[in-house]
Amino acid sequence: MADDNTKSSKVVLLFFIIMTAFVIFLSTMFYTAIKPRHLPSLYTSTKTNAERGSIISADGFHLAITKKVYKAMVNTKNIDPDKKELFIQLFSIYSDIPTQKIRRKLRRHGVVTLSFAIPEQQAQYLKRLAYELRRLKVFREYELPNGRHILQGLDIIESGEARLYPYGDLLTPVIGYPVKYEDKEYTRSKGKKGIERKYNKTLMPESNGLQRGRRDVNGFMILNKESHTKYPQNGFDVKLTIPVRLQSRVEQMCDKMKAKMGAQQIMVSVMEAETGRMLVLASSNRFTPRHIRNRDINSLQIHAVEYSFEPGSVLKPIVFSILMQHKLVNPFEVVNVHNGRFKIGGRWITDEHKEDYLSAENVIVYSSNIGIAQLAQRLNAMQYYQGLLSFGFSQKSDIDLTREVHGKIPSLRELGTTTYKASASYGYAIRANLIQLVKAYNVFNNHGRLVTPHLVDMLIEPDGHEIPTETEEATQLLAPEIAERVKRILIKTAVQGTGQKALVDGITVGGKTGTAQIAEKGKYRRKYNTSFLGFANDLTHHYTIGVTVIRPKVAFKFAAQSAAPVFKRTVELMIEEEFLVPSEKLQHKKIKKKHH
Repeated sequence: MADDNTKSSKVVLLFFIIMTAFVIFLSTMFYTAIKPRHLPSLYTSTKTNAERGSIISADGFHLAITKKVYKAMVNTKNIDPDKKELFIQLFSIYSDIPTQKIRRKLRRHGVVTLSFAIPEQQAQYLKRLAYELRRLKVFREYELPNGRHILQGLDIIESGEARLYPYGDLLTPVIGYPVKYEDKEYTRSKGKKGIERKYNKTLMPESNGLQRGRRDVNGFMILNKESHTKYPQNGFDVKLTIPVRLQSRVEQMCDKMKAKMGAQQIMVSVMEAETGRMLVLASSNRFTPRHIRNRDINSLQIHAVEYSFEPGSVLKPIVFSILMQHKLVNPFEVVNVHNGRFKIGGRWITDEHKEDYLSAENVIVYSSNIGIAQLAQRLNAMQYYQGLLSFGFSQKSDIDLTREVHGKIPSLRELGTTTYKASASYGYAIRANLIQLVKAYNVFNNHGRLVTPHLVDMLIEPDGHEIPTETEEATQLLAPEIAERVKRILIKTAVQGTGQKALVDGITVGGKTGTAQIAEKGKYRRKYNTSFLGFANDLTHHYTIGVTVIRPKVAFKFAAQSAAPVFKRTVELMIEEEFLVPSEKLQHKKIKKKHH
């Protein structure tokens, strides 16, 4: 009986062991079926990073472009000590990195990044070098504590994009500059100032490309009907209205004039009268976007829209046109200018040119502060205020740039006083930027129509399709006959008044000088800003031009000595570049001065 019990126990135990083994077997099979298997994938994929669009000049030059950059990495543990010097010498030759810099980096153990910014073409050479270094057995395996063997050679990996500016400081600060940011361990650029910032969303790429398909035994992708390709969506290109050669020559001229006059800065703006297309927006203060230094900080601003100043006498024609609009002045009426010294609202006003009487239009021609101050008293506060607003003062010009300052005009209450009416009439108690002044003056050169200046002509899709930028319709601000009358007065001002140094034979030139003292800590100092605002036309082309010289030496404190010659040289360059064609019939002759 005891033997039977023993046999039964053994059978049960054996059965239990067999069942346990069977359960373990099934569990193992199930786990093997569901667990991730580290087998070579049947599929492979390749990502292509999309690129930021370019900024292109009107004549097709690429002013800002994007290039892919690569980083070079090597594991120092894999470099054969006997062939380390060979690696250093060859890598230096292919990368243009000095050998001492490479040696310094290789002192660290483990994976070392030798460079973060290798250009695309150079990266291709380095990839070939990496292959040759393996063939020459420059790299050797090393063993980890767990017995695993590691062999890493020279790796060249796409790491991001670099923003390049092939023409250095040309058209800066208008183009602006970028800053870098990380996008999933890929370095990209975004606009910080200028066109780069204003059109950042347009320039930015939409999505990367991706190619996916089966792989062959060597790991290469098989391109067939089963493979899938999604092309990268690069950013749009932005094409400007400004041609390179004229812009470059005007910038060089500004540099020379700045040195000659000891000025802080010189700015020049040229706009096509009918369309508002900017032909030139130049400054003597520029920077190289890829190498910004501490001394460049002030030059990062686009002073044509970010610097406001009291414009001085260039305001006189605008106030005169407002008077004409309200039929409060006759160009031929006689104005007593009190021999160059007169008291208005408890303040003495003086003229550079002392006269007893001038015709109303000659108040503009000979730039009489006393004359325009008296005429301005005829405007009531609302007429004055609305008139200045209608010309765009104290408002953004809406040019396609960022961070424009509004400037200011006296309040409605202030313009109800004698003093403010007088001060504003000759360009004090009011602040404007250069583009606001160009936009306002263009009304006289465009049959009384106000247009919005713009720098971007079109957007170009990655497939080459061109999309013209939308522009606002012109506004009829002045009656054409009033605009024409003021235009003739400005021509007369250039021919026989304060603007004679702006004349260019064969071209219809009109304009007005403006000199304004600079106020610091509540007091006017012996420091000046000078301007010349006007136009240069031939038989078929019409351009409105603005020049501002910031803080020239006292010897050049009058606009006739500083801003007007810059205006003239700009027109001469436009002729040389065939944007203006002189007429032999138009030869300027000085006219004997007449006061009435």
